[in-house]
Amino acid sequence: MLTWKASALLTLGFLAAGCWAASPKEGEPAPAFAAKSLAGQQIDSAGLKGKVVILHFWATWCPPCREEMPALDRFYREHRAEGLEVVAVSIEESADLAKVREAAKAYSFPSAMLADARVDGFGRIWALPLTFLIDRHGILRKSDWTGGEKIDGASLDRLVLPLLREQ
Repeated sequence: MLTWKASALLTLGFLAAGCWAASPKEGEPAPAFAAKSLAGQQIDSAGLKGKVVILHFWATWCPPCREEMPALDRFYREHRAEGLEVVAVSIEESADLAKVREAAKAYSFPSAMLADARVDGFGRIWALPLTFLIDRHGILRKSDWTGGEKIDGASLDRLVLPLLREQ
């Protein structure tokens, strides 16, 4: 018979394995996603086929997020005519909608609330910032930049520009 500690550890192990198993794999088709933007527009992966997509999870209370968002915005403004789309999804609660709207006004790409999004295939969103890069063919090319390199102009140039040049 298992002790309560062994049972708890076993349960946590199964839960953790389930979270990791649900995470998308680089080089495979990206999971489908959909979101209603703060402006009320419906955004979905099917409608973005043929574009390079940066799906970015953030929060107003997240210092690294606040550092990365201006770089994403500059890059988006420079390259959206080449087929780049950025979709920022705030993980904050509905009670924080006004705060999210205020922060999102500074950026030209669409933002949405996690409560208004379907992103189940991207695994458990628990660390921020969390970013996924999807190529024109719907293939996940980069996942989870959190804990890796910071998103800035140099990393965006290196990772995204080659995908924008592919047809």
